[in-house]
Amino acid sequence: MITGSSASEEDPVRARSLIRANLEKPSVLLRSRMPNIKVFSGTSHPDLAQRIVDRLGIDLGKVVTKKFSNLETCVEIGESVRGEDVYIVQSGSGEVNDNLMELLIMINACKIASASRVTAVIPCFPYARQDKKDKSRAPISAKLVANMLSVAGADHIITMDLHASQIQGFFDIPVDNLYAEPAVLKWIKENIVEWRNSIIVSPDAGGAKRVTSIADRLNVEFALIHKERKKANEVAAMVLVGDVKDRVAILVDDMADTCGTICHAAEKLLEAGATKVYAILTHGIFSGPAISRINNACFEAVVVTNTIPQEQHMKDCPRIQCIDVSMMFAEAVRRTHNGESVSYLFSNVPY
Repeated sequence: MITGSSASEEDPVRARSLIRANLEKPSVLLRSRMPNIKVFSGTSHPDLAQRIVDRLGIDLGKVVTKKFSNLETCVEIGESVRGEDVYIVQSGSGEVNDNLMELLIMINACKIASASRVTAVIPCFPYARQDKKDKSRAPISAKLVANMLSVAGADHIITMDLHASQIQGFFDIPVDNLYAEPAVLKWIKENIVEWRNSIIVSPDAGGAKRVTSIADRLNVEFALIHKERKKANEVAAMVLVGDVKDRVAILVDDMADTCGTICHAAEKLLEAGATKVYAILTHGIFSGPAISRINNACFEAVVVTNTIPQEQHMKDCPRIQCIDVSMMFAEAVRRTHNGESVSYLFSNVPY
């Protein structure tokens, strides 16, 4: 009897321990698949990185970047990243080559410090315009940048509005190309009173797909401008295809550098009878004479996102307005970390 009772007392104990072991197994698997998260910022856009971590409710990772007297870049990661899910925020703006090299060094530093996964968050992808061999002996620099990021140790790329979507194919690692379109649609509806009487215009044939997508979602018409270039950054001739008479023209493009194209396009639209002209651009690079051209042009507003720092540009030119897209990157980081789908962000703005 005594033996039987002791056996019956042991069975529930054993059963409970087996149940506990089985319950613990998934969490162990989950921990191994989803390690803790660390977000680091390069020197190109610390404001965007800070906004991303504020939205995620975490602190920015400690990192020190400096230059030696011979201008070599030195990066010191100030905290352990072993087994962590690391995100490095660095935009391809300002001193593009220095910032790119800094990003590569940061990726490599995290990778050889045993980070579980390293994701490069590159709001504005550098060298994206050099994506094809359009003349003899021309380099395909975007492919070279893709190779460099992969070799440095990046496991995943998050970017926004690539100049050509095919750049995703230059990588053998996953690339999430987010769209500014949902944020742009929200801005148009909230800030342009006459948006129902507008026409969405692409300043070149290459942006036709982007423009038709926005026009369909607003249920308005679209037009495009065909341009011929004699050489880079110089537009030779422009032809408008579409009717803009007595309408609000909204120029939409993925980037504006010296702004020669959009300023010529704005003049063309006003000549063709447009009542007002707005320009909405994802990446406002604004190099060289860009700011003076916008100040002298006839825009109601030039709207850009903060994939590139815009504080100084907005001080120099009151027409420039900025859409904050940090919440889209923060949500992409959160979803990637938790193993959720990112496709919701392709057509919605997270609140």
